[in-house]
Amino acid sequence: MTSELKTPVSGEEIRALLGSAEEFAKLAGEVTLRYFGGTVDATAKGDGTPVTIADREAEALIRSRVAERFPEHGVLGEEYEETNPGARVRWILDPIDGTRSFMRGVPLYGVLIGVEVDGAPVVGIAHFPALGETVAAGLGEGCRWNGEPCRVSSVSEVEEALVLTTDEERVRGLPPSEGWVRLSRRADFSRTWGDCYGHVLVATGRADIMVDPIFSSWDAGPFLTILNEAGGRFTSLEGEATIHGGSGISTNGVLHERVLNELNG
Repeated sequence: MTSELKTPVSGEEIRALLGSAEEFAKLAGEVTLRYFGGTVDATAKGDGTPVTIADREAEALIRSRVAERFPEHGVLGEEYEETNPGARVRWILDPIDGTRSFMRGVPLYGVLIGVEVDGAPVVGIAHFPALGETVAAGLGEGCRWNGEPCRVSSVSEVEEALVLTTDEERVRGLPPSEGWVRLSRRADFSRTWGDCYGHVLVATGRADIMVDPIFSSWDAGPFLTILNEAGGRFTSLEGEATIHGGSGISTNGVLHERVLNELNG
């Protein structure tokens, strides 16, 4: 189960956090667009994944805006150390999710912001600067795609579903490998429209299942709130509703248990 709120959060507070998160994500997106489509040098982080100057500048911008407007809040991000650990409110940042796509001029990268209160996700923003798309959700406030309400699909059978993952070869090399093969063969069709964009496709009803067997907290940051508010489900492979489970499965809700059973069977 996801963490429960220990202190009350009003609708007014959630709307204020939601508005600020969307504002900060779009500002960070403008930073990324200054580098998008050209040659971007990258260095390897400790885990071997690339990081660019655009990643660092975008995260630094969000951190500075949070510090100015909400100095008592904490921040956990991909590129810099956590600040104000233990704060009641924590911002979780991935300035460019899909850095490899970004570096090659592919527009399916996103700026991700999640906000937790007492460890419970209450706000989620996924902004796609090169596509001009933003999906925003707040606890009890619904989910919006470019300002309009959005919902997951009503597909009720795996055989009718579009199933996504980031990298099929990566899935095949991890524990859910056999389950992924079964699931993708049962589905209507599968695609690798991956990274954060796959989860947003599910939230907006354009796909039905997204499987990420390896998922950091900042990768998952906005998606529990986004999927729940869009009428779907987001859990780890183990079925726990958390952004800290190390994996991420998004579905339209109707298919969720069947997907988990297939992947873990």
